[in-house]
Amino acid sequence: MRKLRRTALALVAATTAVLLPISAEATGTDIIEYAALGDSYSSGSGAGPYTDFICQRSDNAHPVLLAAELDANLTFAACGGATTEDVLEEQIDALDQDTDLVTIGVGGNDIGWTDAILACIIPLHNCTADIAEAERKVVEELPAKLDAVYAAIAAAAPSAEVYVTGYPRLFAAQDSCDALGLISIDEQARMNDGADLLAETIEGVALDHGFTFVDMRDAFESHAICDDEPWIHGFTILEVPYHPNVDGHLHGYYPTLSAAL
Repeated sequence: MRKLRRTALALVAATTAVLLPISAEATGTDIIEYAALGDSYSSGSGAGPYTDFICQRSDNAHPVLLAAELDANLTFAACGGATTEDVLEEQIDALDQDTDLVTIGVGGNDIGWTDAILACIIPLHNCTADIAEAERKVVEELPAKLDAVYAAIAAAAPSAEVYVTGYPRLFAAQDSCDALGLISIDEQARMNDGADLLAETIEGVALDHGFTFVDMRDAFESHAICDDEPWIHGFTILEVPYHPNVDGHLHGYYPTLSAAL
C-alpha cells in the first residue's frame, strides 16, 4: 500500500491509543513526498506575503498548510499565471517515481477567465460575450489540455495519489458591491454559471484518469465576493483581485482538501 495510506492508517491507530500529535517519522513510516502543481489558486496569489514574488508562492497557501499537517516533504511548483502548457513544460519535472501525493489546480488561465472578469468591470460594456467565449474554451479546448496534463502526471509519478482541486464561485450574486458596482448582479450570476461549467469539466476529466476531484464550490458558499465575510478578494489594488485570501486557503481550500485525503 502506498506510503500516504500507510501513514494515514498509522496515524489513526496511534491517535486511537494516545491523543498526541504524531509525525510520519514518529510512526516509523517513510516521509510523504508531496508535490503541489498548478496556477495562482494553488501558489497562494492573494494570500501573501510571498516567498517567491514571481510565482507568488505564499506560506499561507493550502499546499503549505497541508504539507505541515502531513509532515510531508513539499515540492512547491505551483506558479501564478500558469496554464496547462506551463505545467507540462515547467512543473512536471517536480514529480518522480518516489512522489506519493500530488495536488493540482489548473485550467482557469487556459480559458481566459480573468480577462472575462475584467471585461465586466469596463463601464458600459456588456461582458456576456466575453463570458461566453471563456465557456466555449471550457467545452471545446480545455478537456484535451487537462487530459494531456493528467496523463503526464500519471506517467511521471505512477505511485502517487492525485487530487485535483477545482475553483470556487466568485460572487454572492445578490449585491453589486464589487468594482464600484460595475459588475451587476446578473453578470455575477452569469460568471457563477461559468464557474459551475468549469468545475464540472475539470471533474469529468480528472475522474477519467482515476484522480480525486476536490470541489471547492460548497466550501466557499456564503464567503464569496459581496458576502459579509468574503474569502476571495474583490476588485482591489492592494492584493491580487479575484483570488482566495488568507481565509480562503485556511478555511476553504485547506480543510476541504484535507478532508478529501
